[in-house]
Amino acid sequence: MNSPVTPSAGSPAKPPVGEPAKPSAGDPDMSSPPRHAASLVLLRDAPEGLQVLLLERPREDNVLSGAHVFPGGKLDADDSLESSLQRFDAELGSLHARLGEPELDIIESCALFMAAVREAFEESGLLLVRGADEALAARARAMRHEGRAFSEILHSLDLSLDALSMHPWSRWVTPKTSTMMRRRFDTRFFVACLPQGQQISTDAREVVSAKWLAPRDALERYWAGEIEMAGPQIMTLAHLSRYADVDQVMRDAATRTPPIIRPEPIDTEHGRMICYPGDPAHPVAQRAMPGPTRMLVDGRRYGPLEGFDAFFS
Repeated sequence: MNSPVTPSAGSPAKPPVGEPAKPSAGDPDMSSPPRHAASLVLLRDAPEGLQVLLLERPREDNVLSGAHVFPGGKLDADDSLESSLQRFDAELGSLHARLGEPELDIIESCALFMAAVREAFEESGLLLVRGADEALAARARAMRHEGRAFSEILHSLDLSLDALSMHPWSRWVTPKTSTMMRRRFDTRFFVACLPQGQQISTDAREVVSAKWLAPRDALERYWAGEIEMAGPQIMTLAHLSRYADVDQVMRDAATRTPPIIRPEPIDTEHGRMICYPGDPAHPVAQRAMPGPTRMLVDGRRYGPLEGFDAFFS
């Protein structure tokens, strides 16, 4: 496979600490506070093992253009409507506790669950609703094509959102110095199983293609330059590659508090690198996830200096 990065020959035994990255003339203005967002990592079991849904963004998209991502997007005002939040099949207080962010109130926490479900529906056509089949999902998609808001669809079809089948997984905050992002987001990642009996139906305005890939297969395609991805997707896939099936992922997610990951850009002798918790250059000493603790940035490409296998070490 071809490496997506071109580090200097010979990696040091101990990674250099480096210096905090300084914005260059070509970097976008990232001084504004991050916007709340949510993403749903949809999983399924296939004969060859665990698979993840990845959606390809259009090239003209102003957020992660051309990249393969999990369904997701920014928080909308309607996500906080209490009448809609009451349609979750779990007490709102329990969802608040599961998110693990006591500084947020109950409505703010539950709105993030809602945003993840709504964005997954809008981008993939999959409806995380208790008892939903393809016929019901198709009715909901038809209403959306008519211009109906997700909150209105919930009430019109009397839907019960399946919050019990989704779990918070991680929280990623865009740094002020970024390579692929032109805006800052504070994104909560959730994991959920593919709803039974439903088919993917993407919105061409938001999605070029949809792929079910094993986490390692997706990383191999990325490493070979066949697809583009950003750091949160890359590191999440490296993490998920450790699991055999959906049940294993969900059981783990249910027993831990989602880690907060604030990537730290640094400038080193090899070039700019992105560091994660547990790296010597990161202010958080404890690891938040398995895989490399830093990746070299080469344009819109990221990769560990040690090579592809470092994703799984």
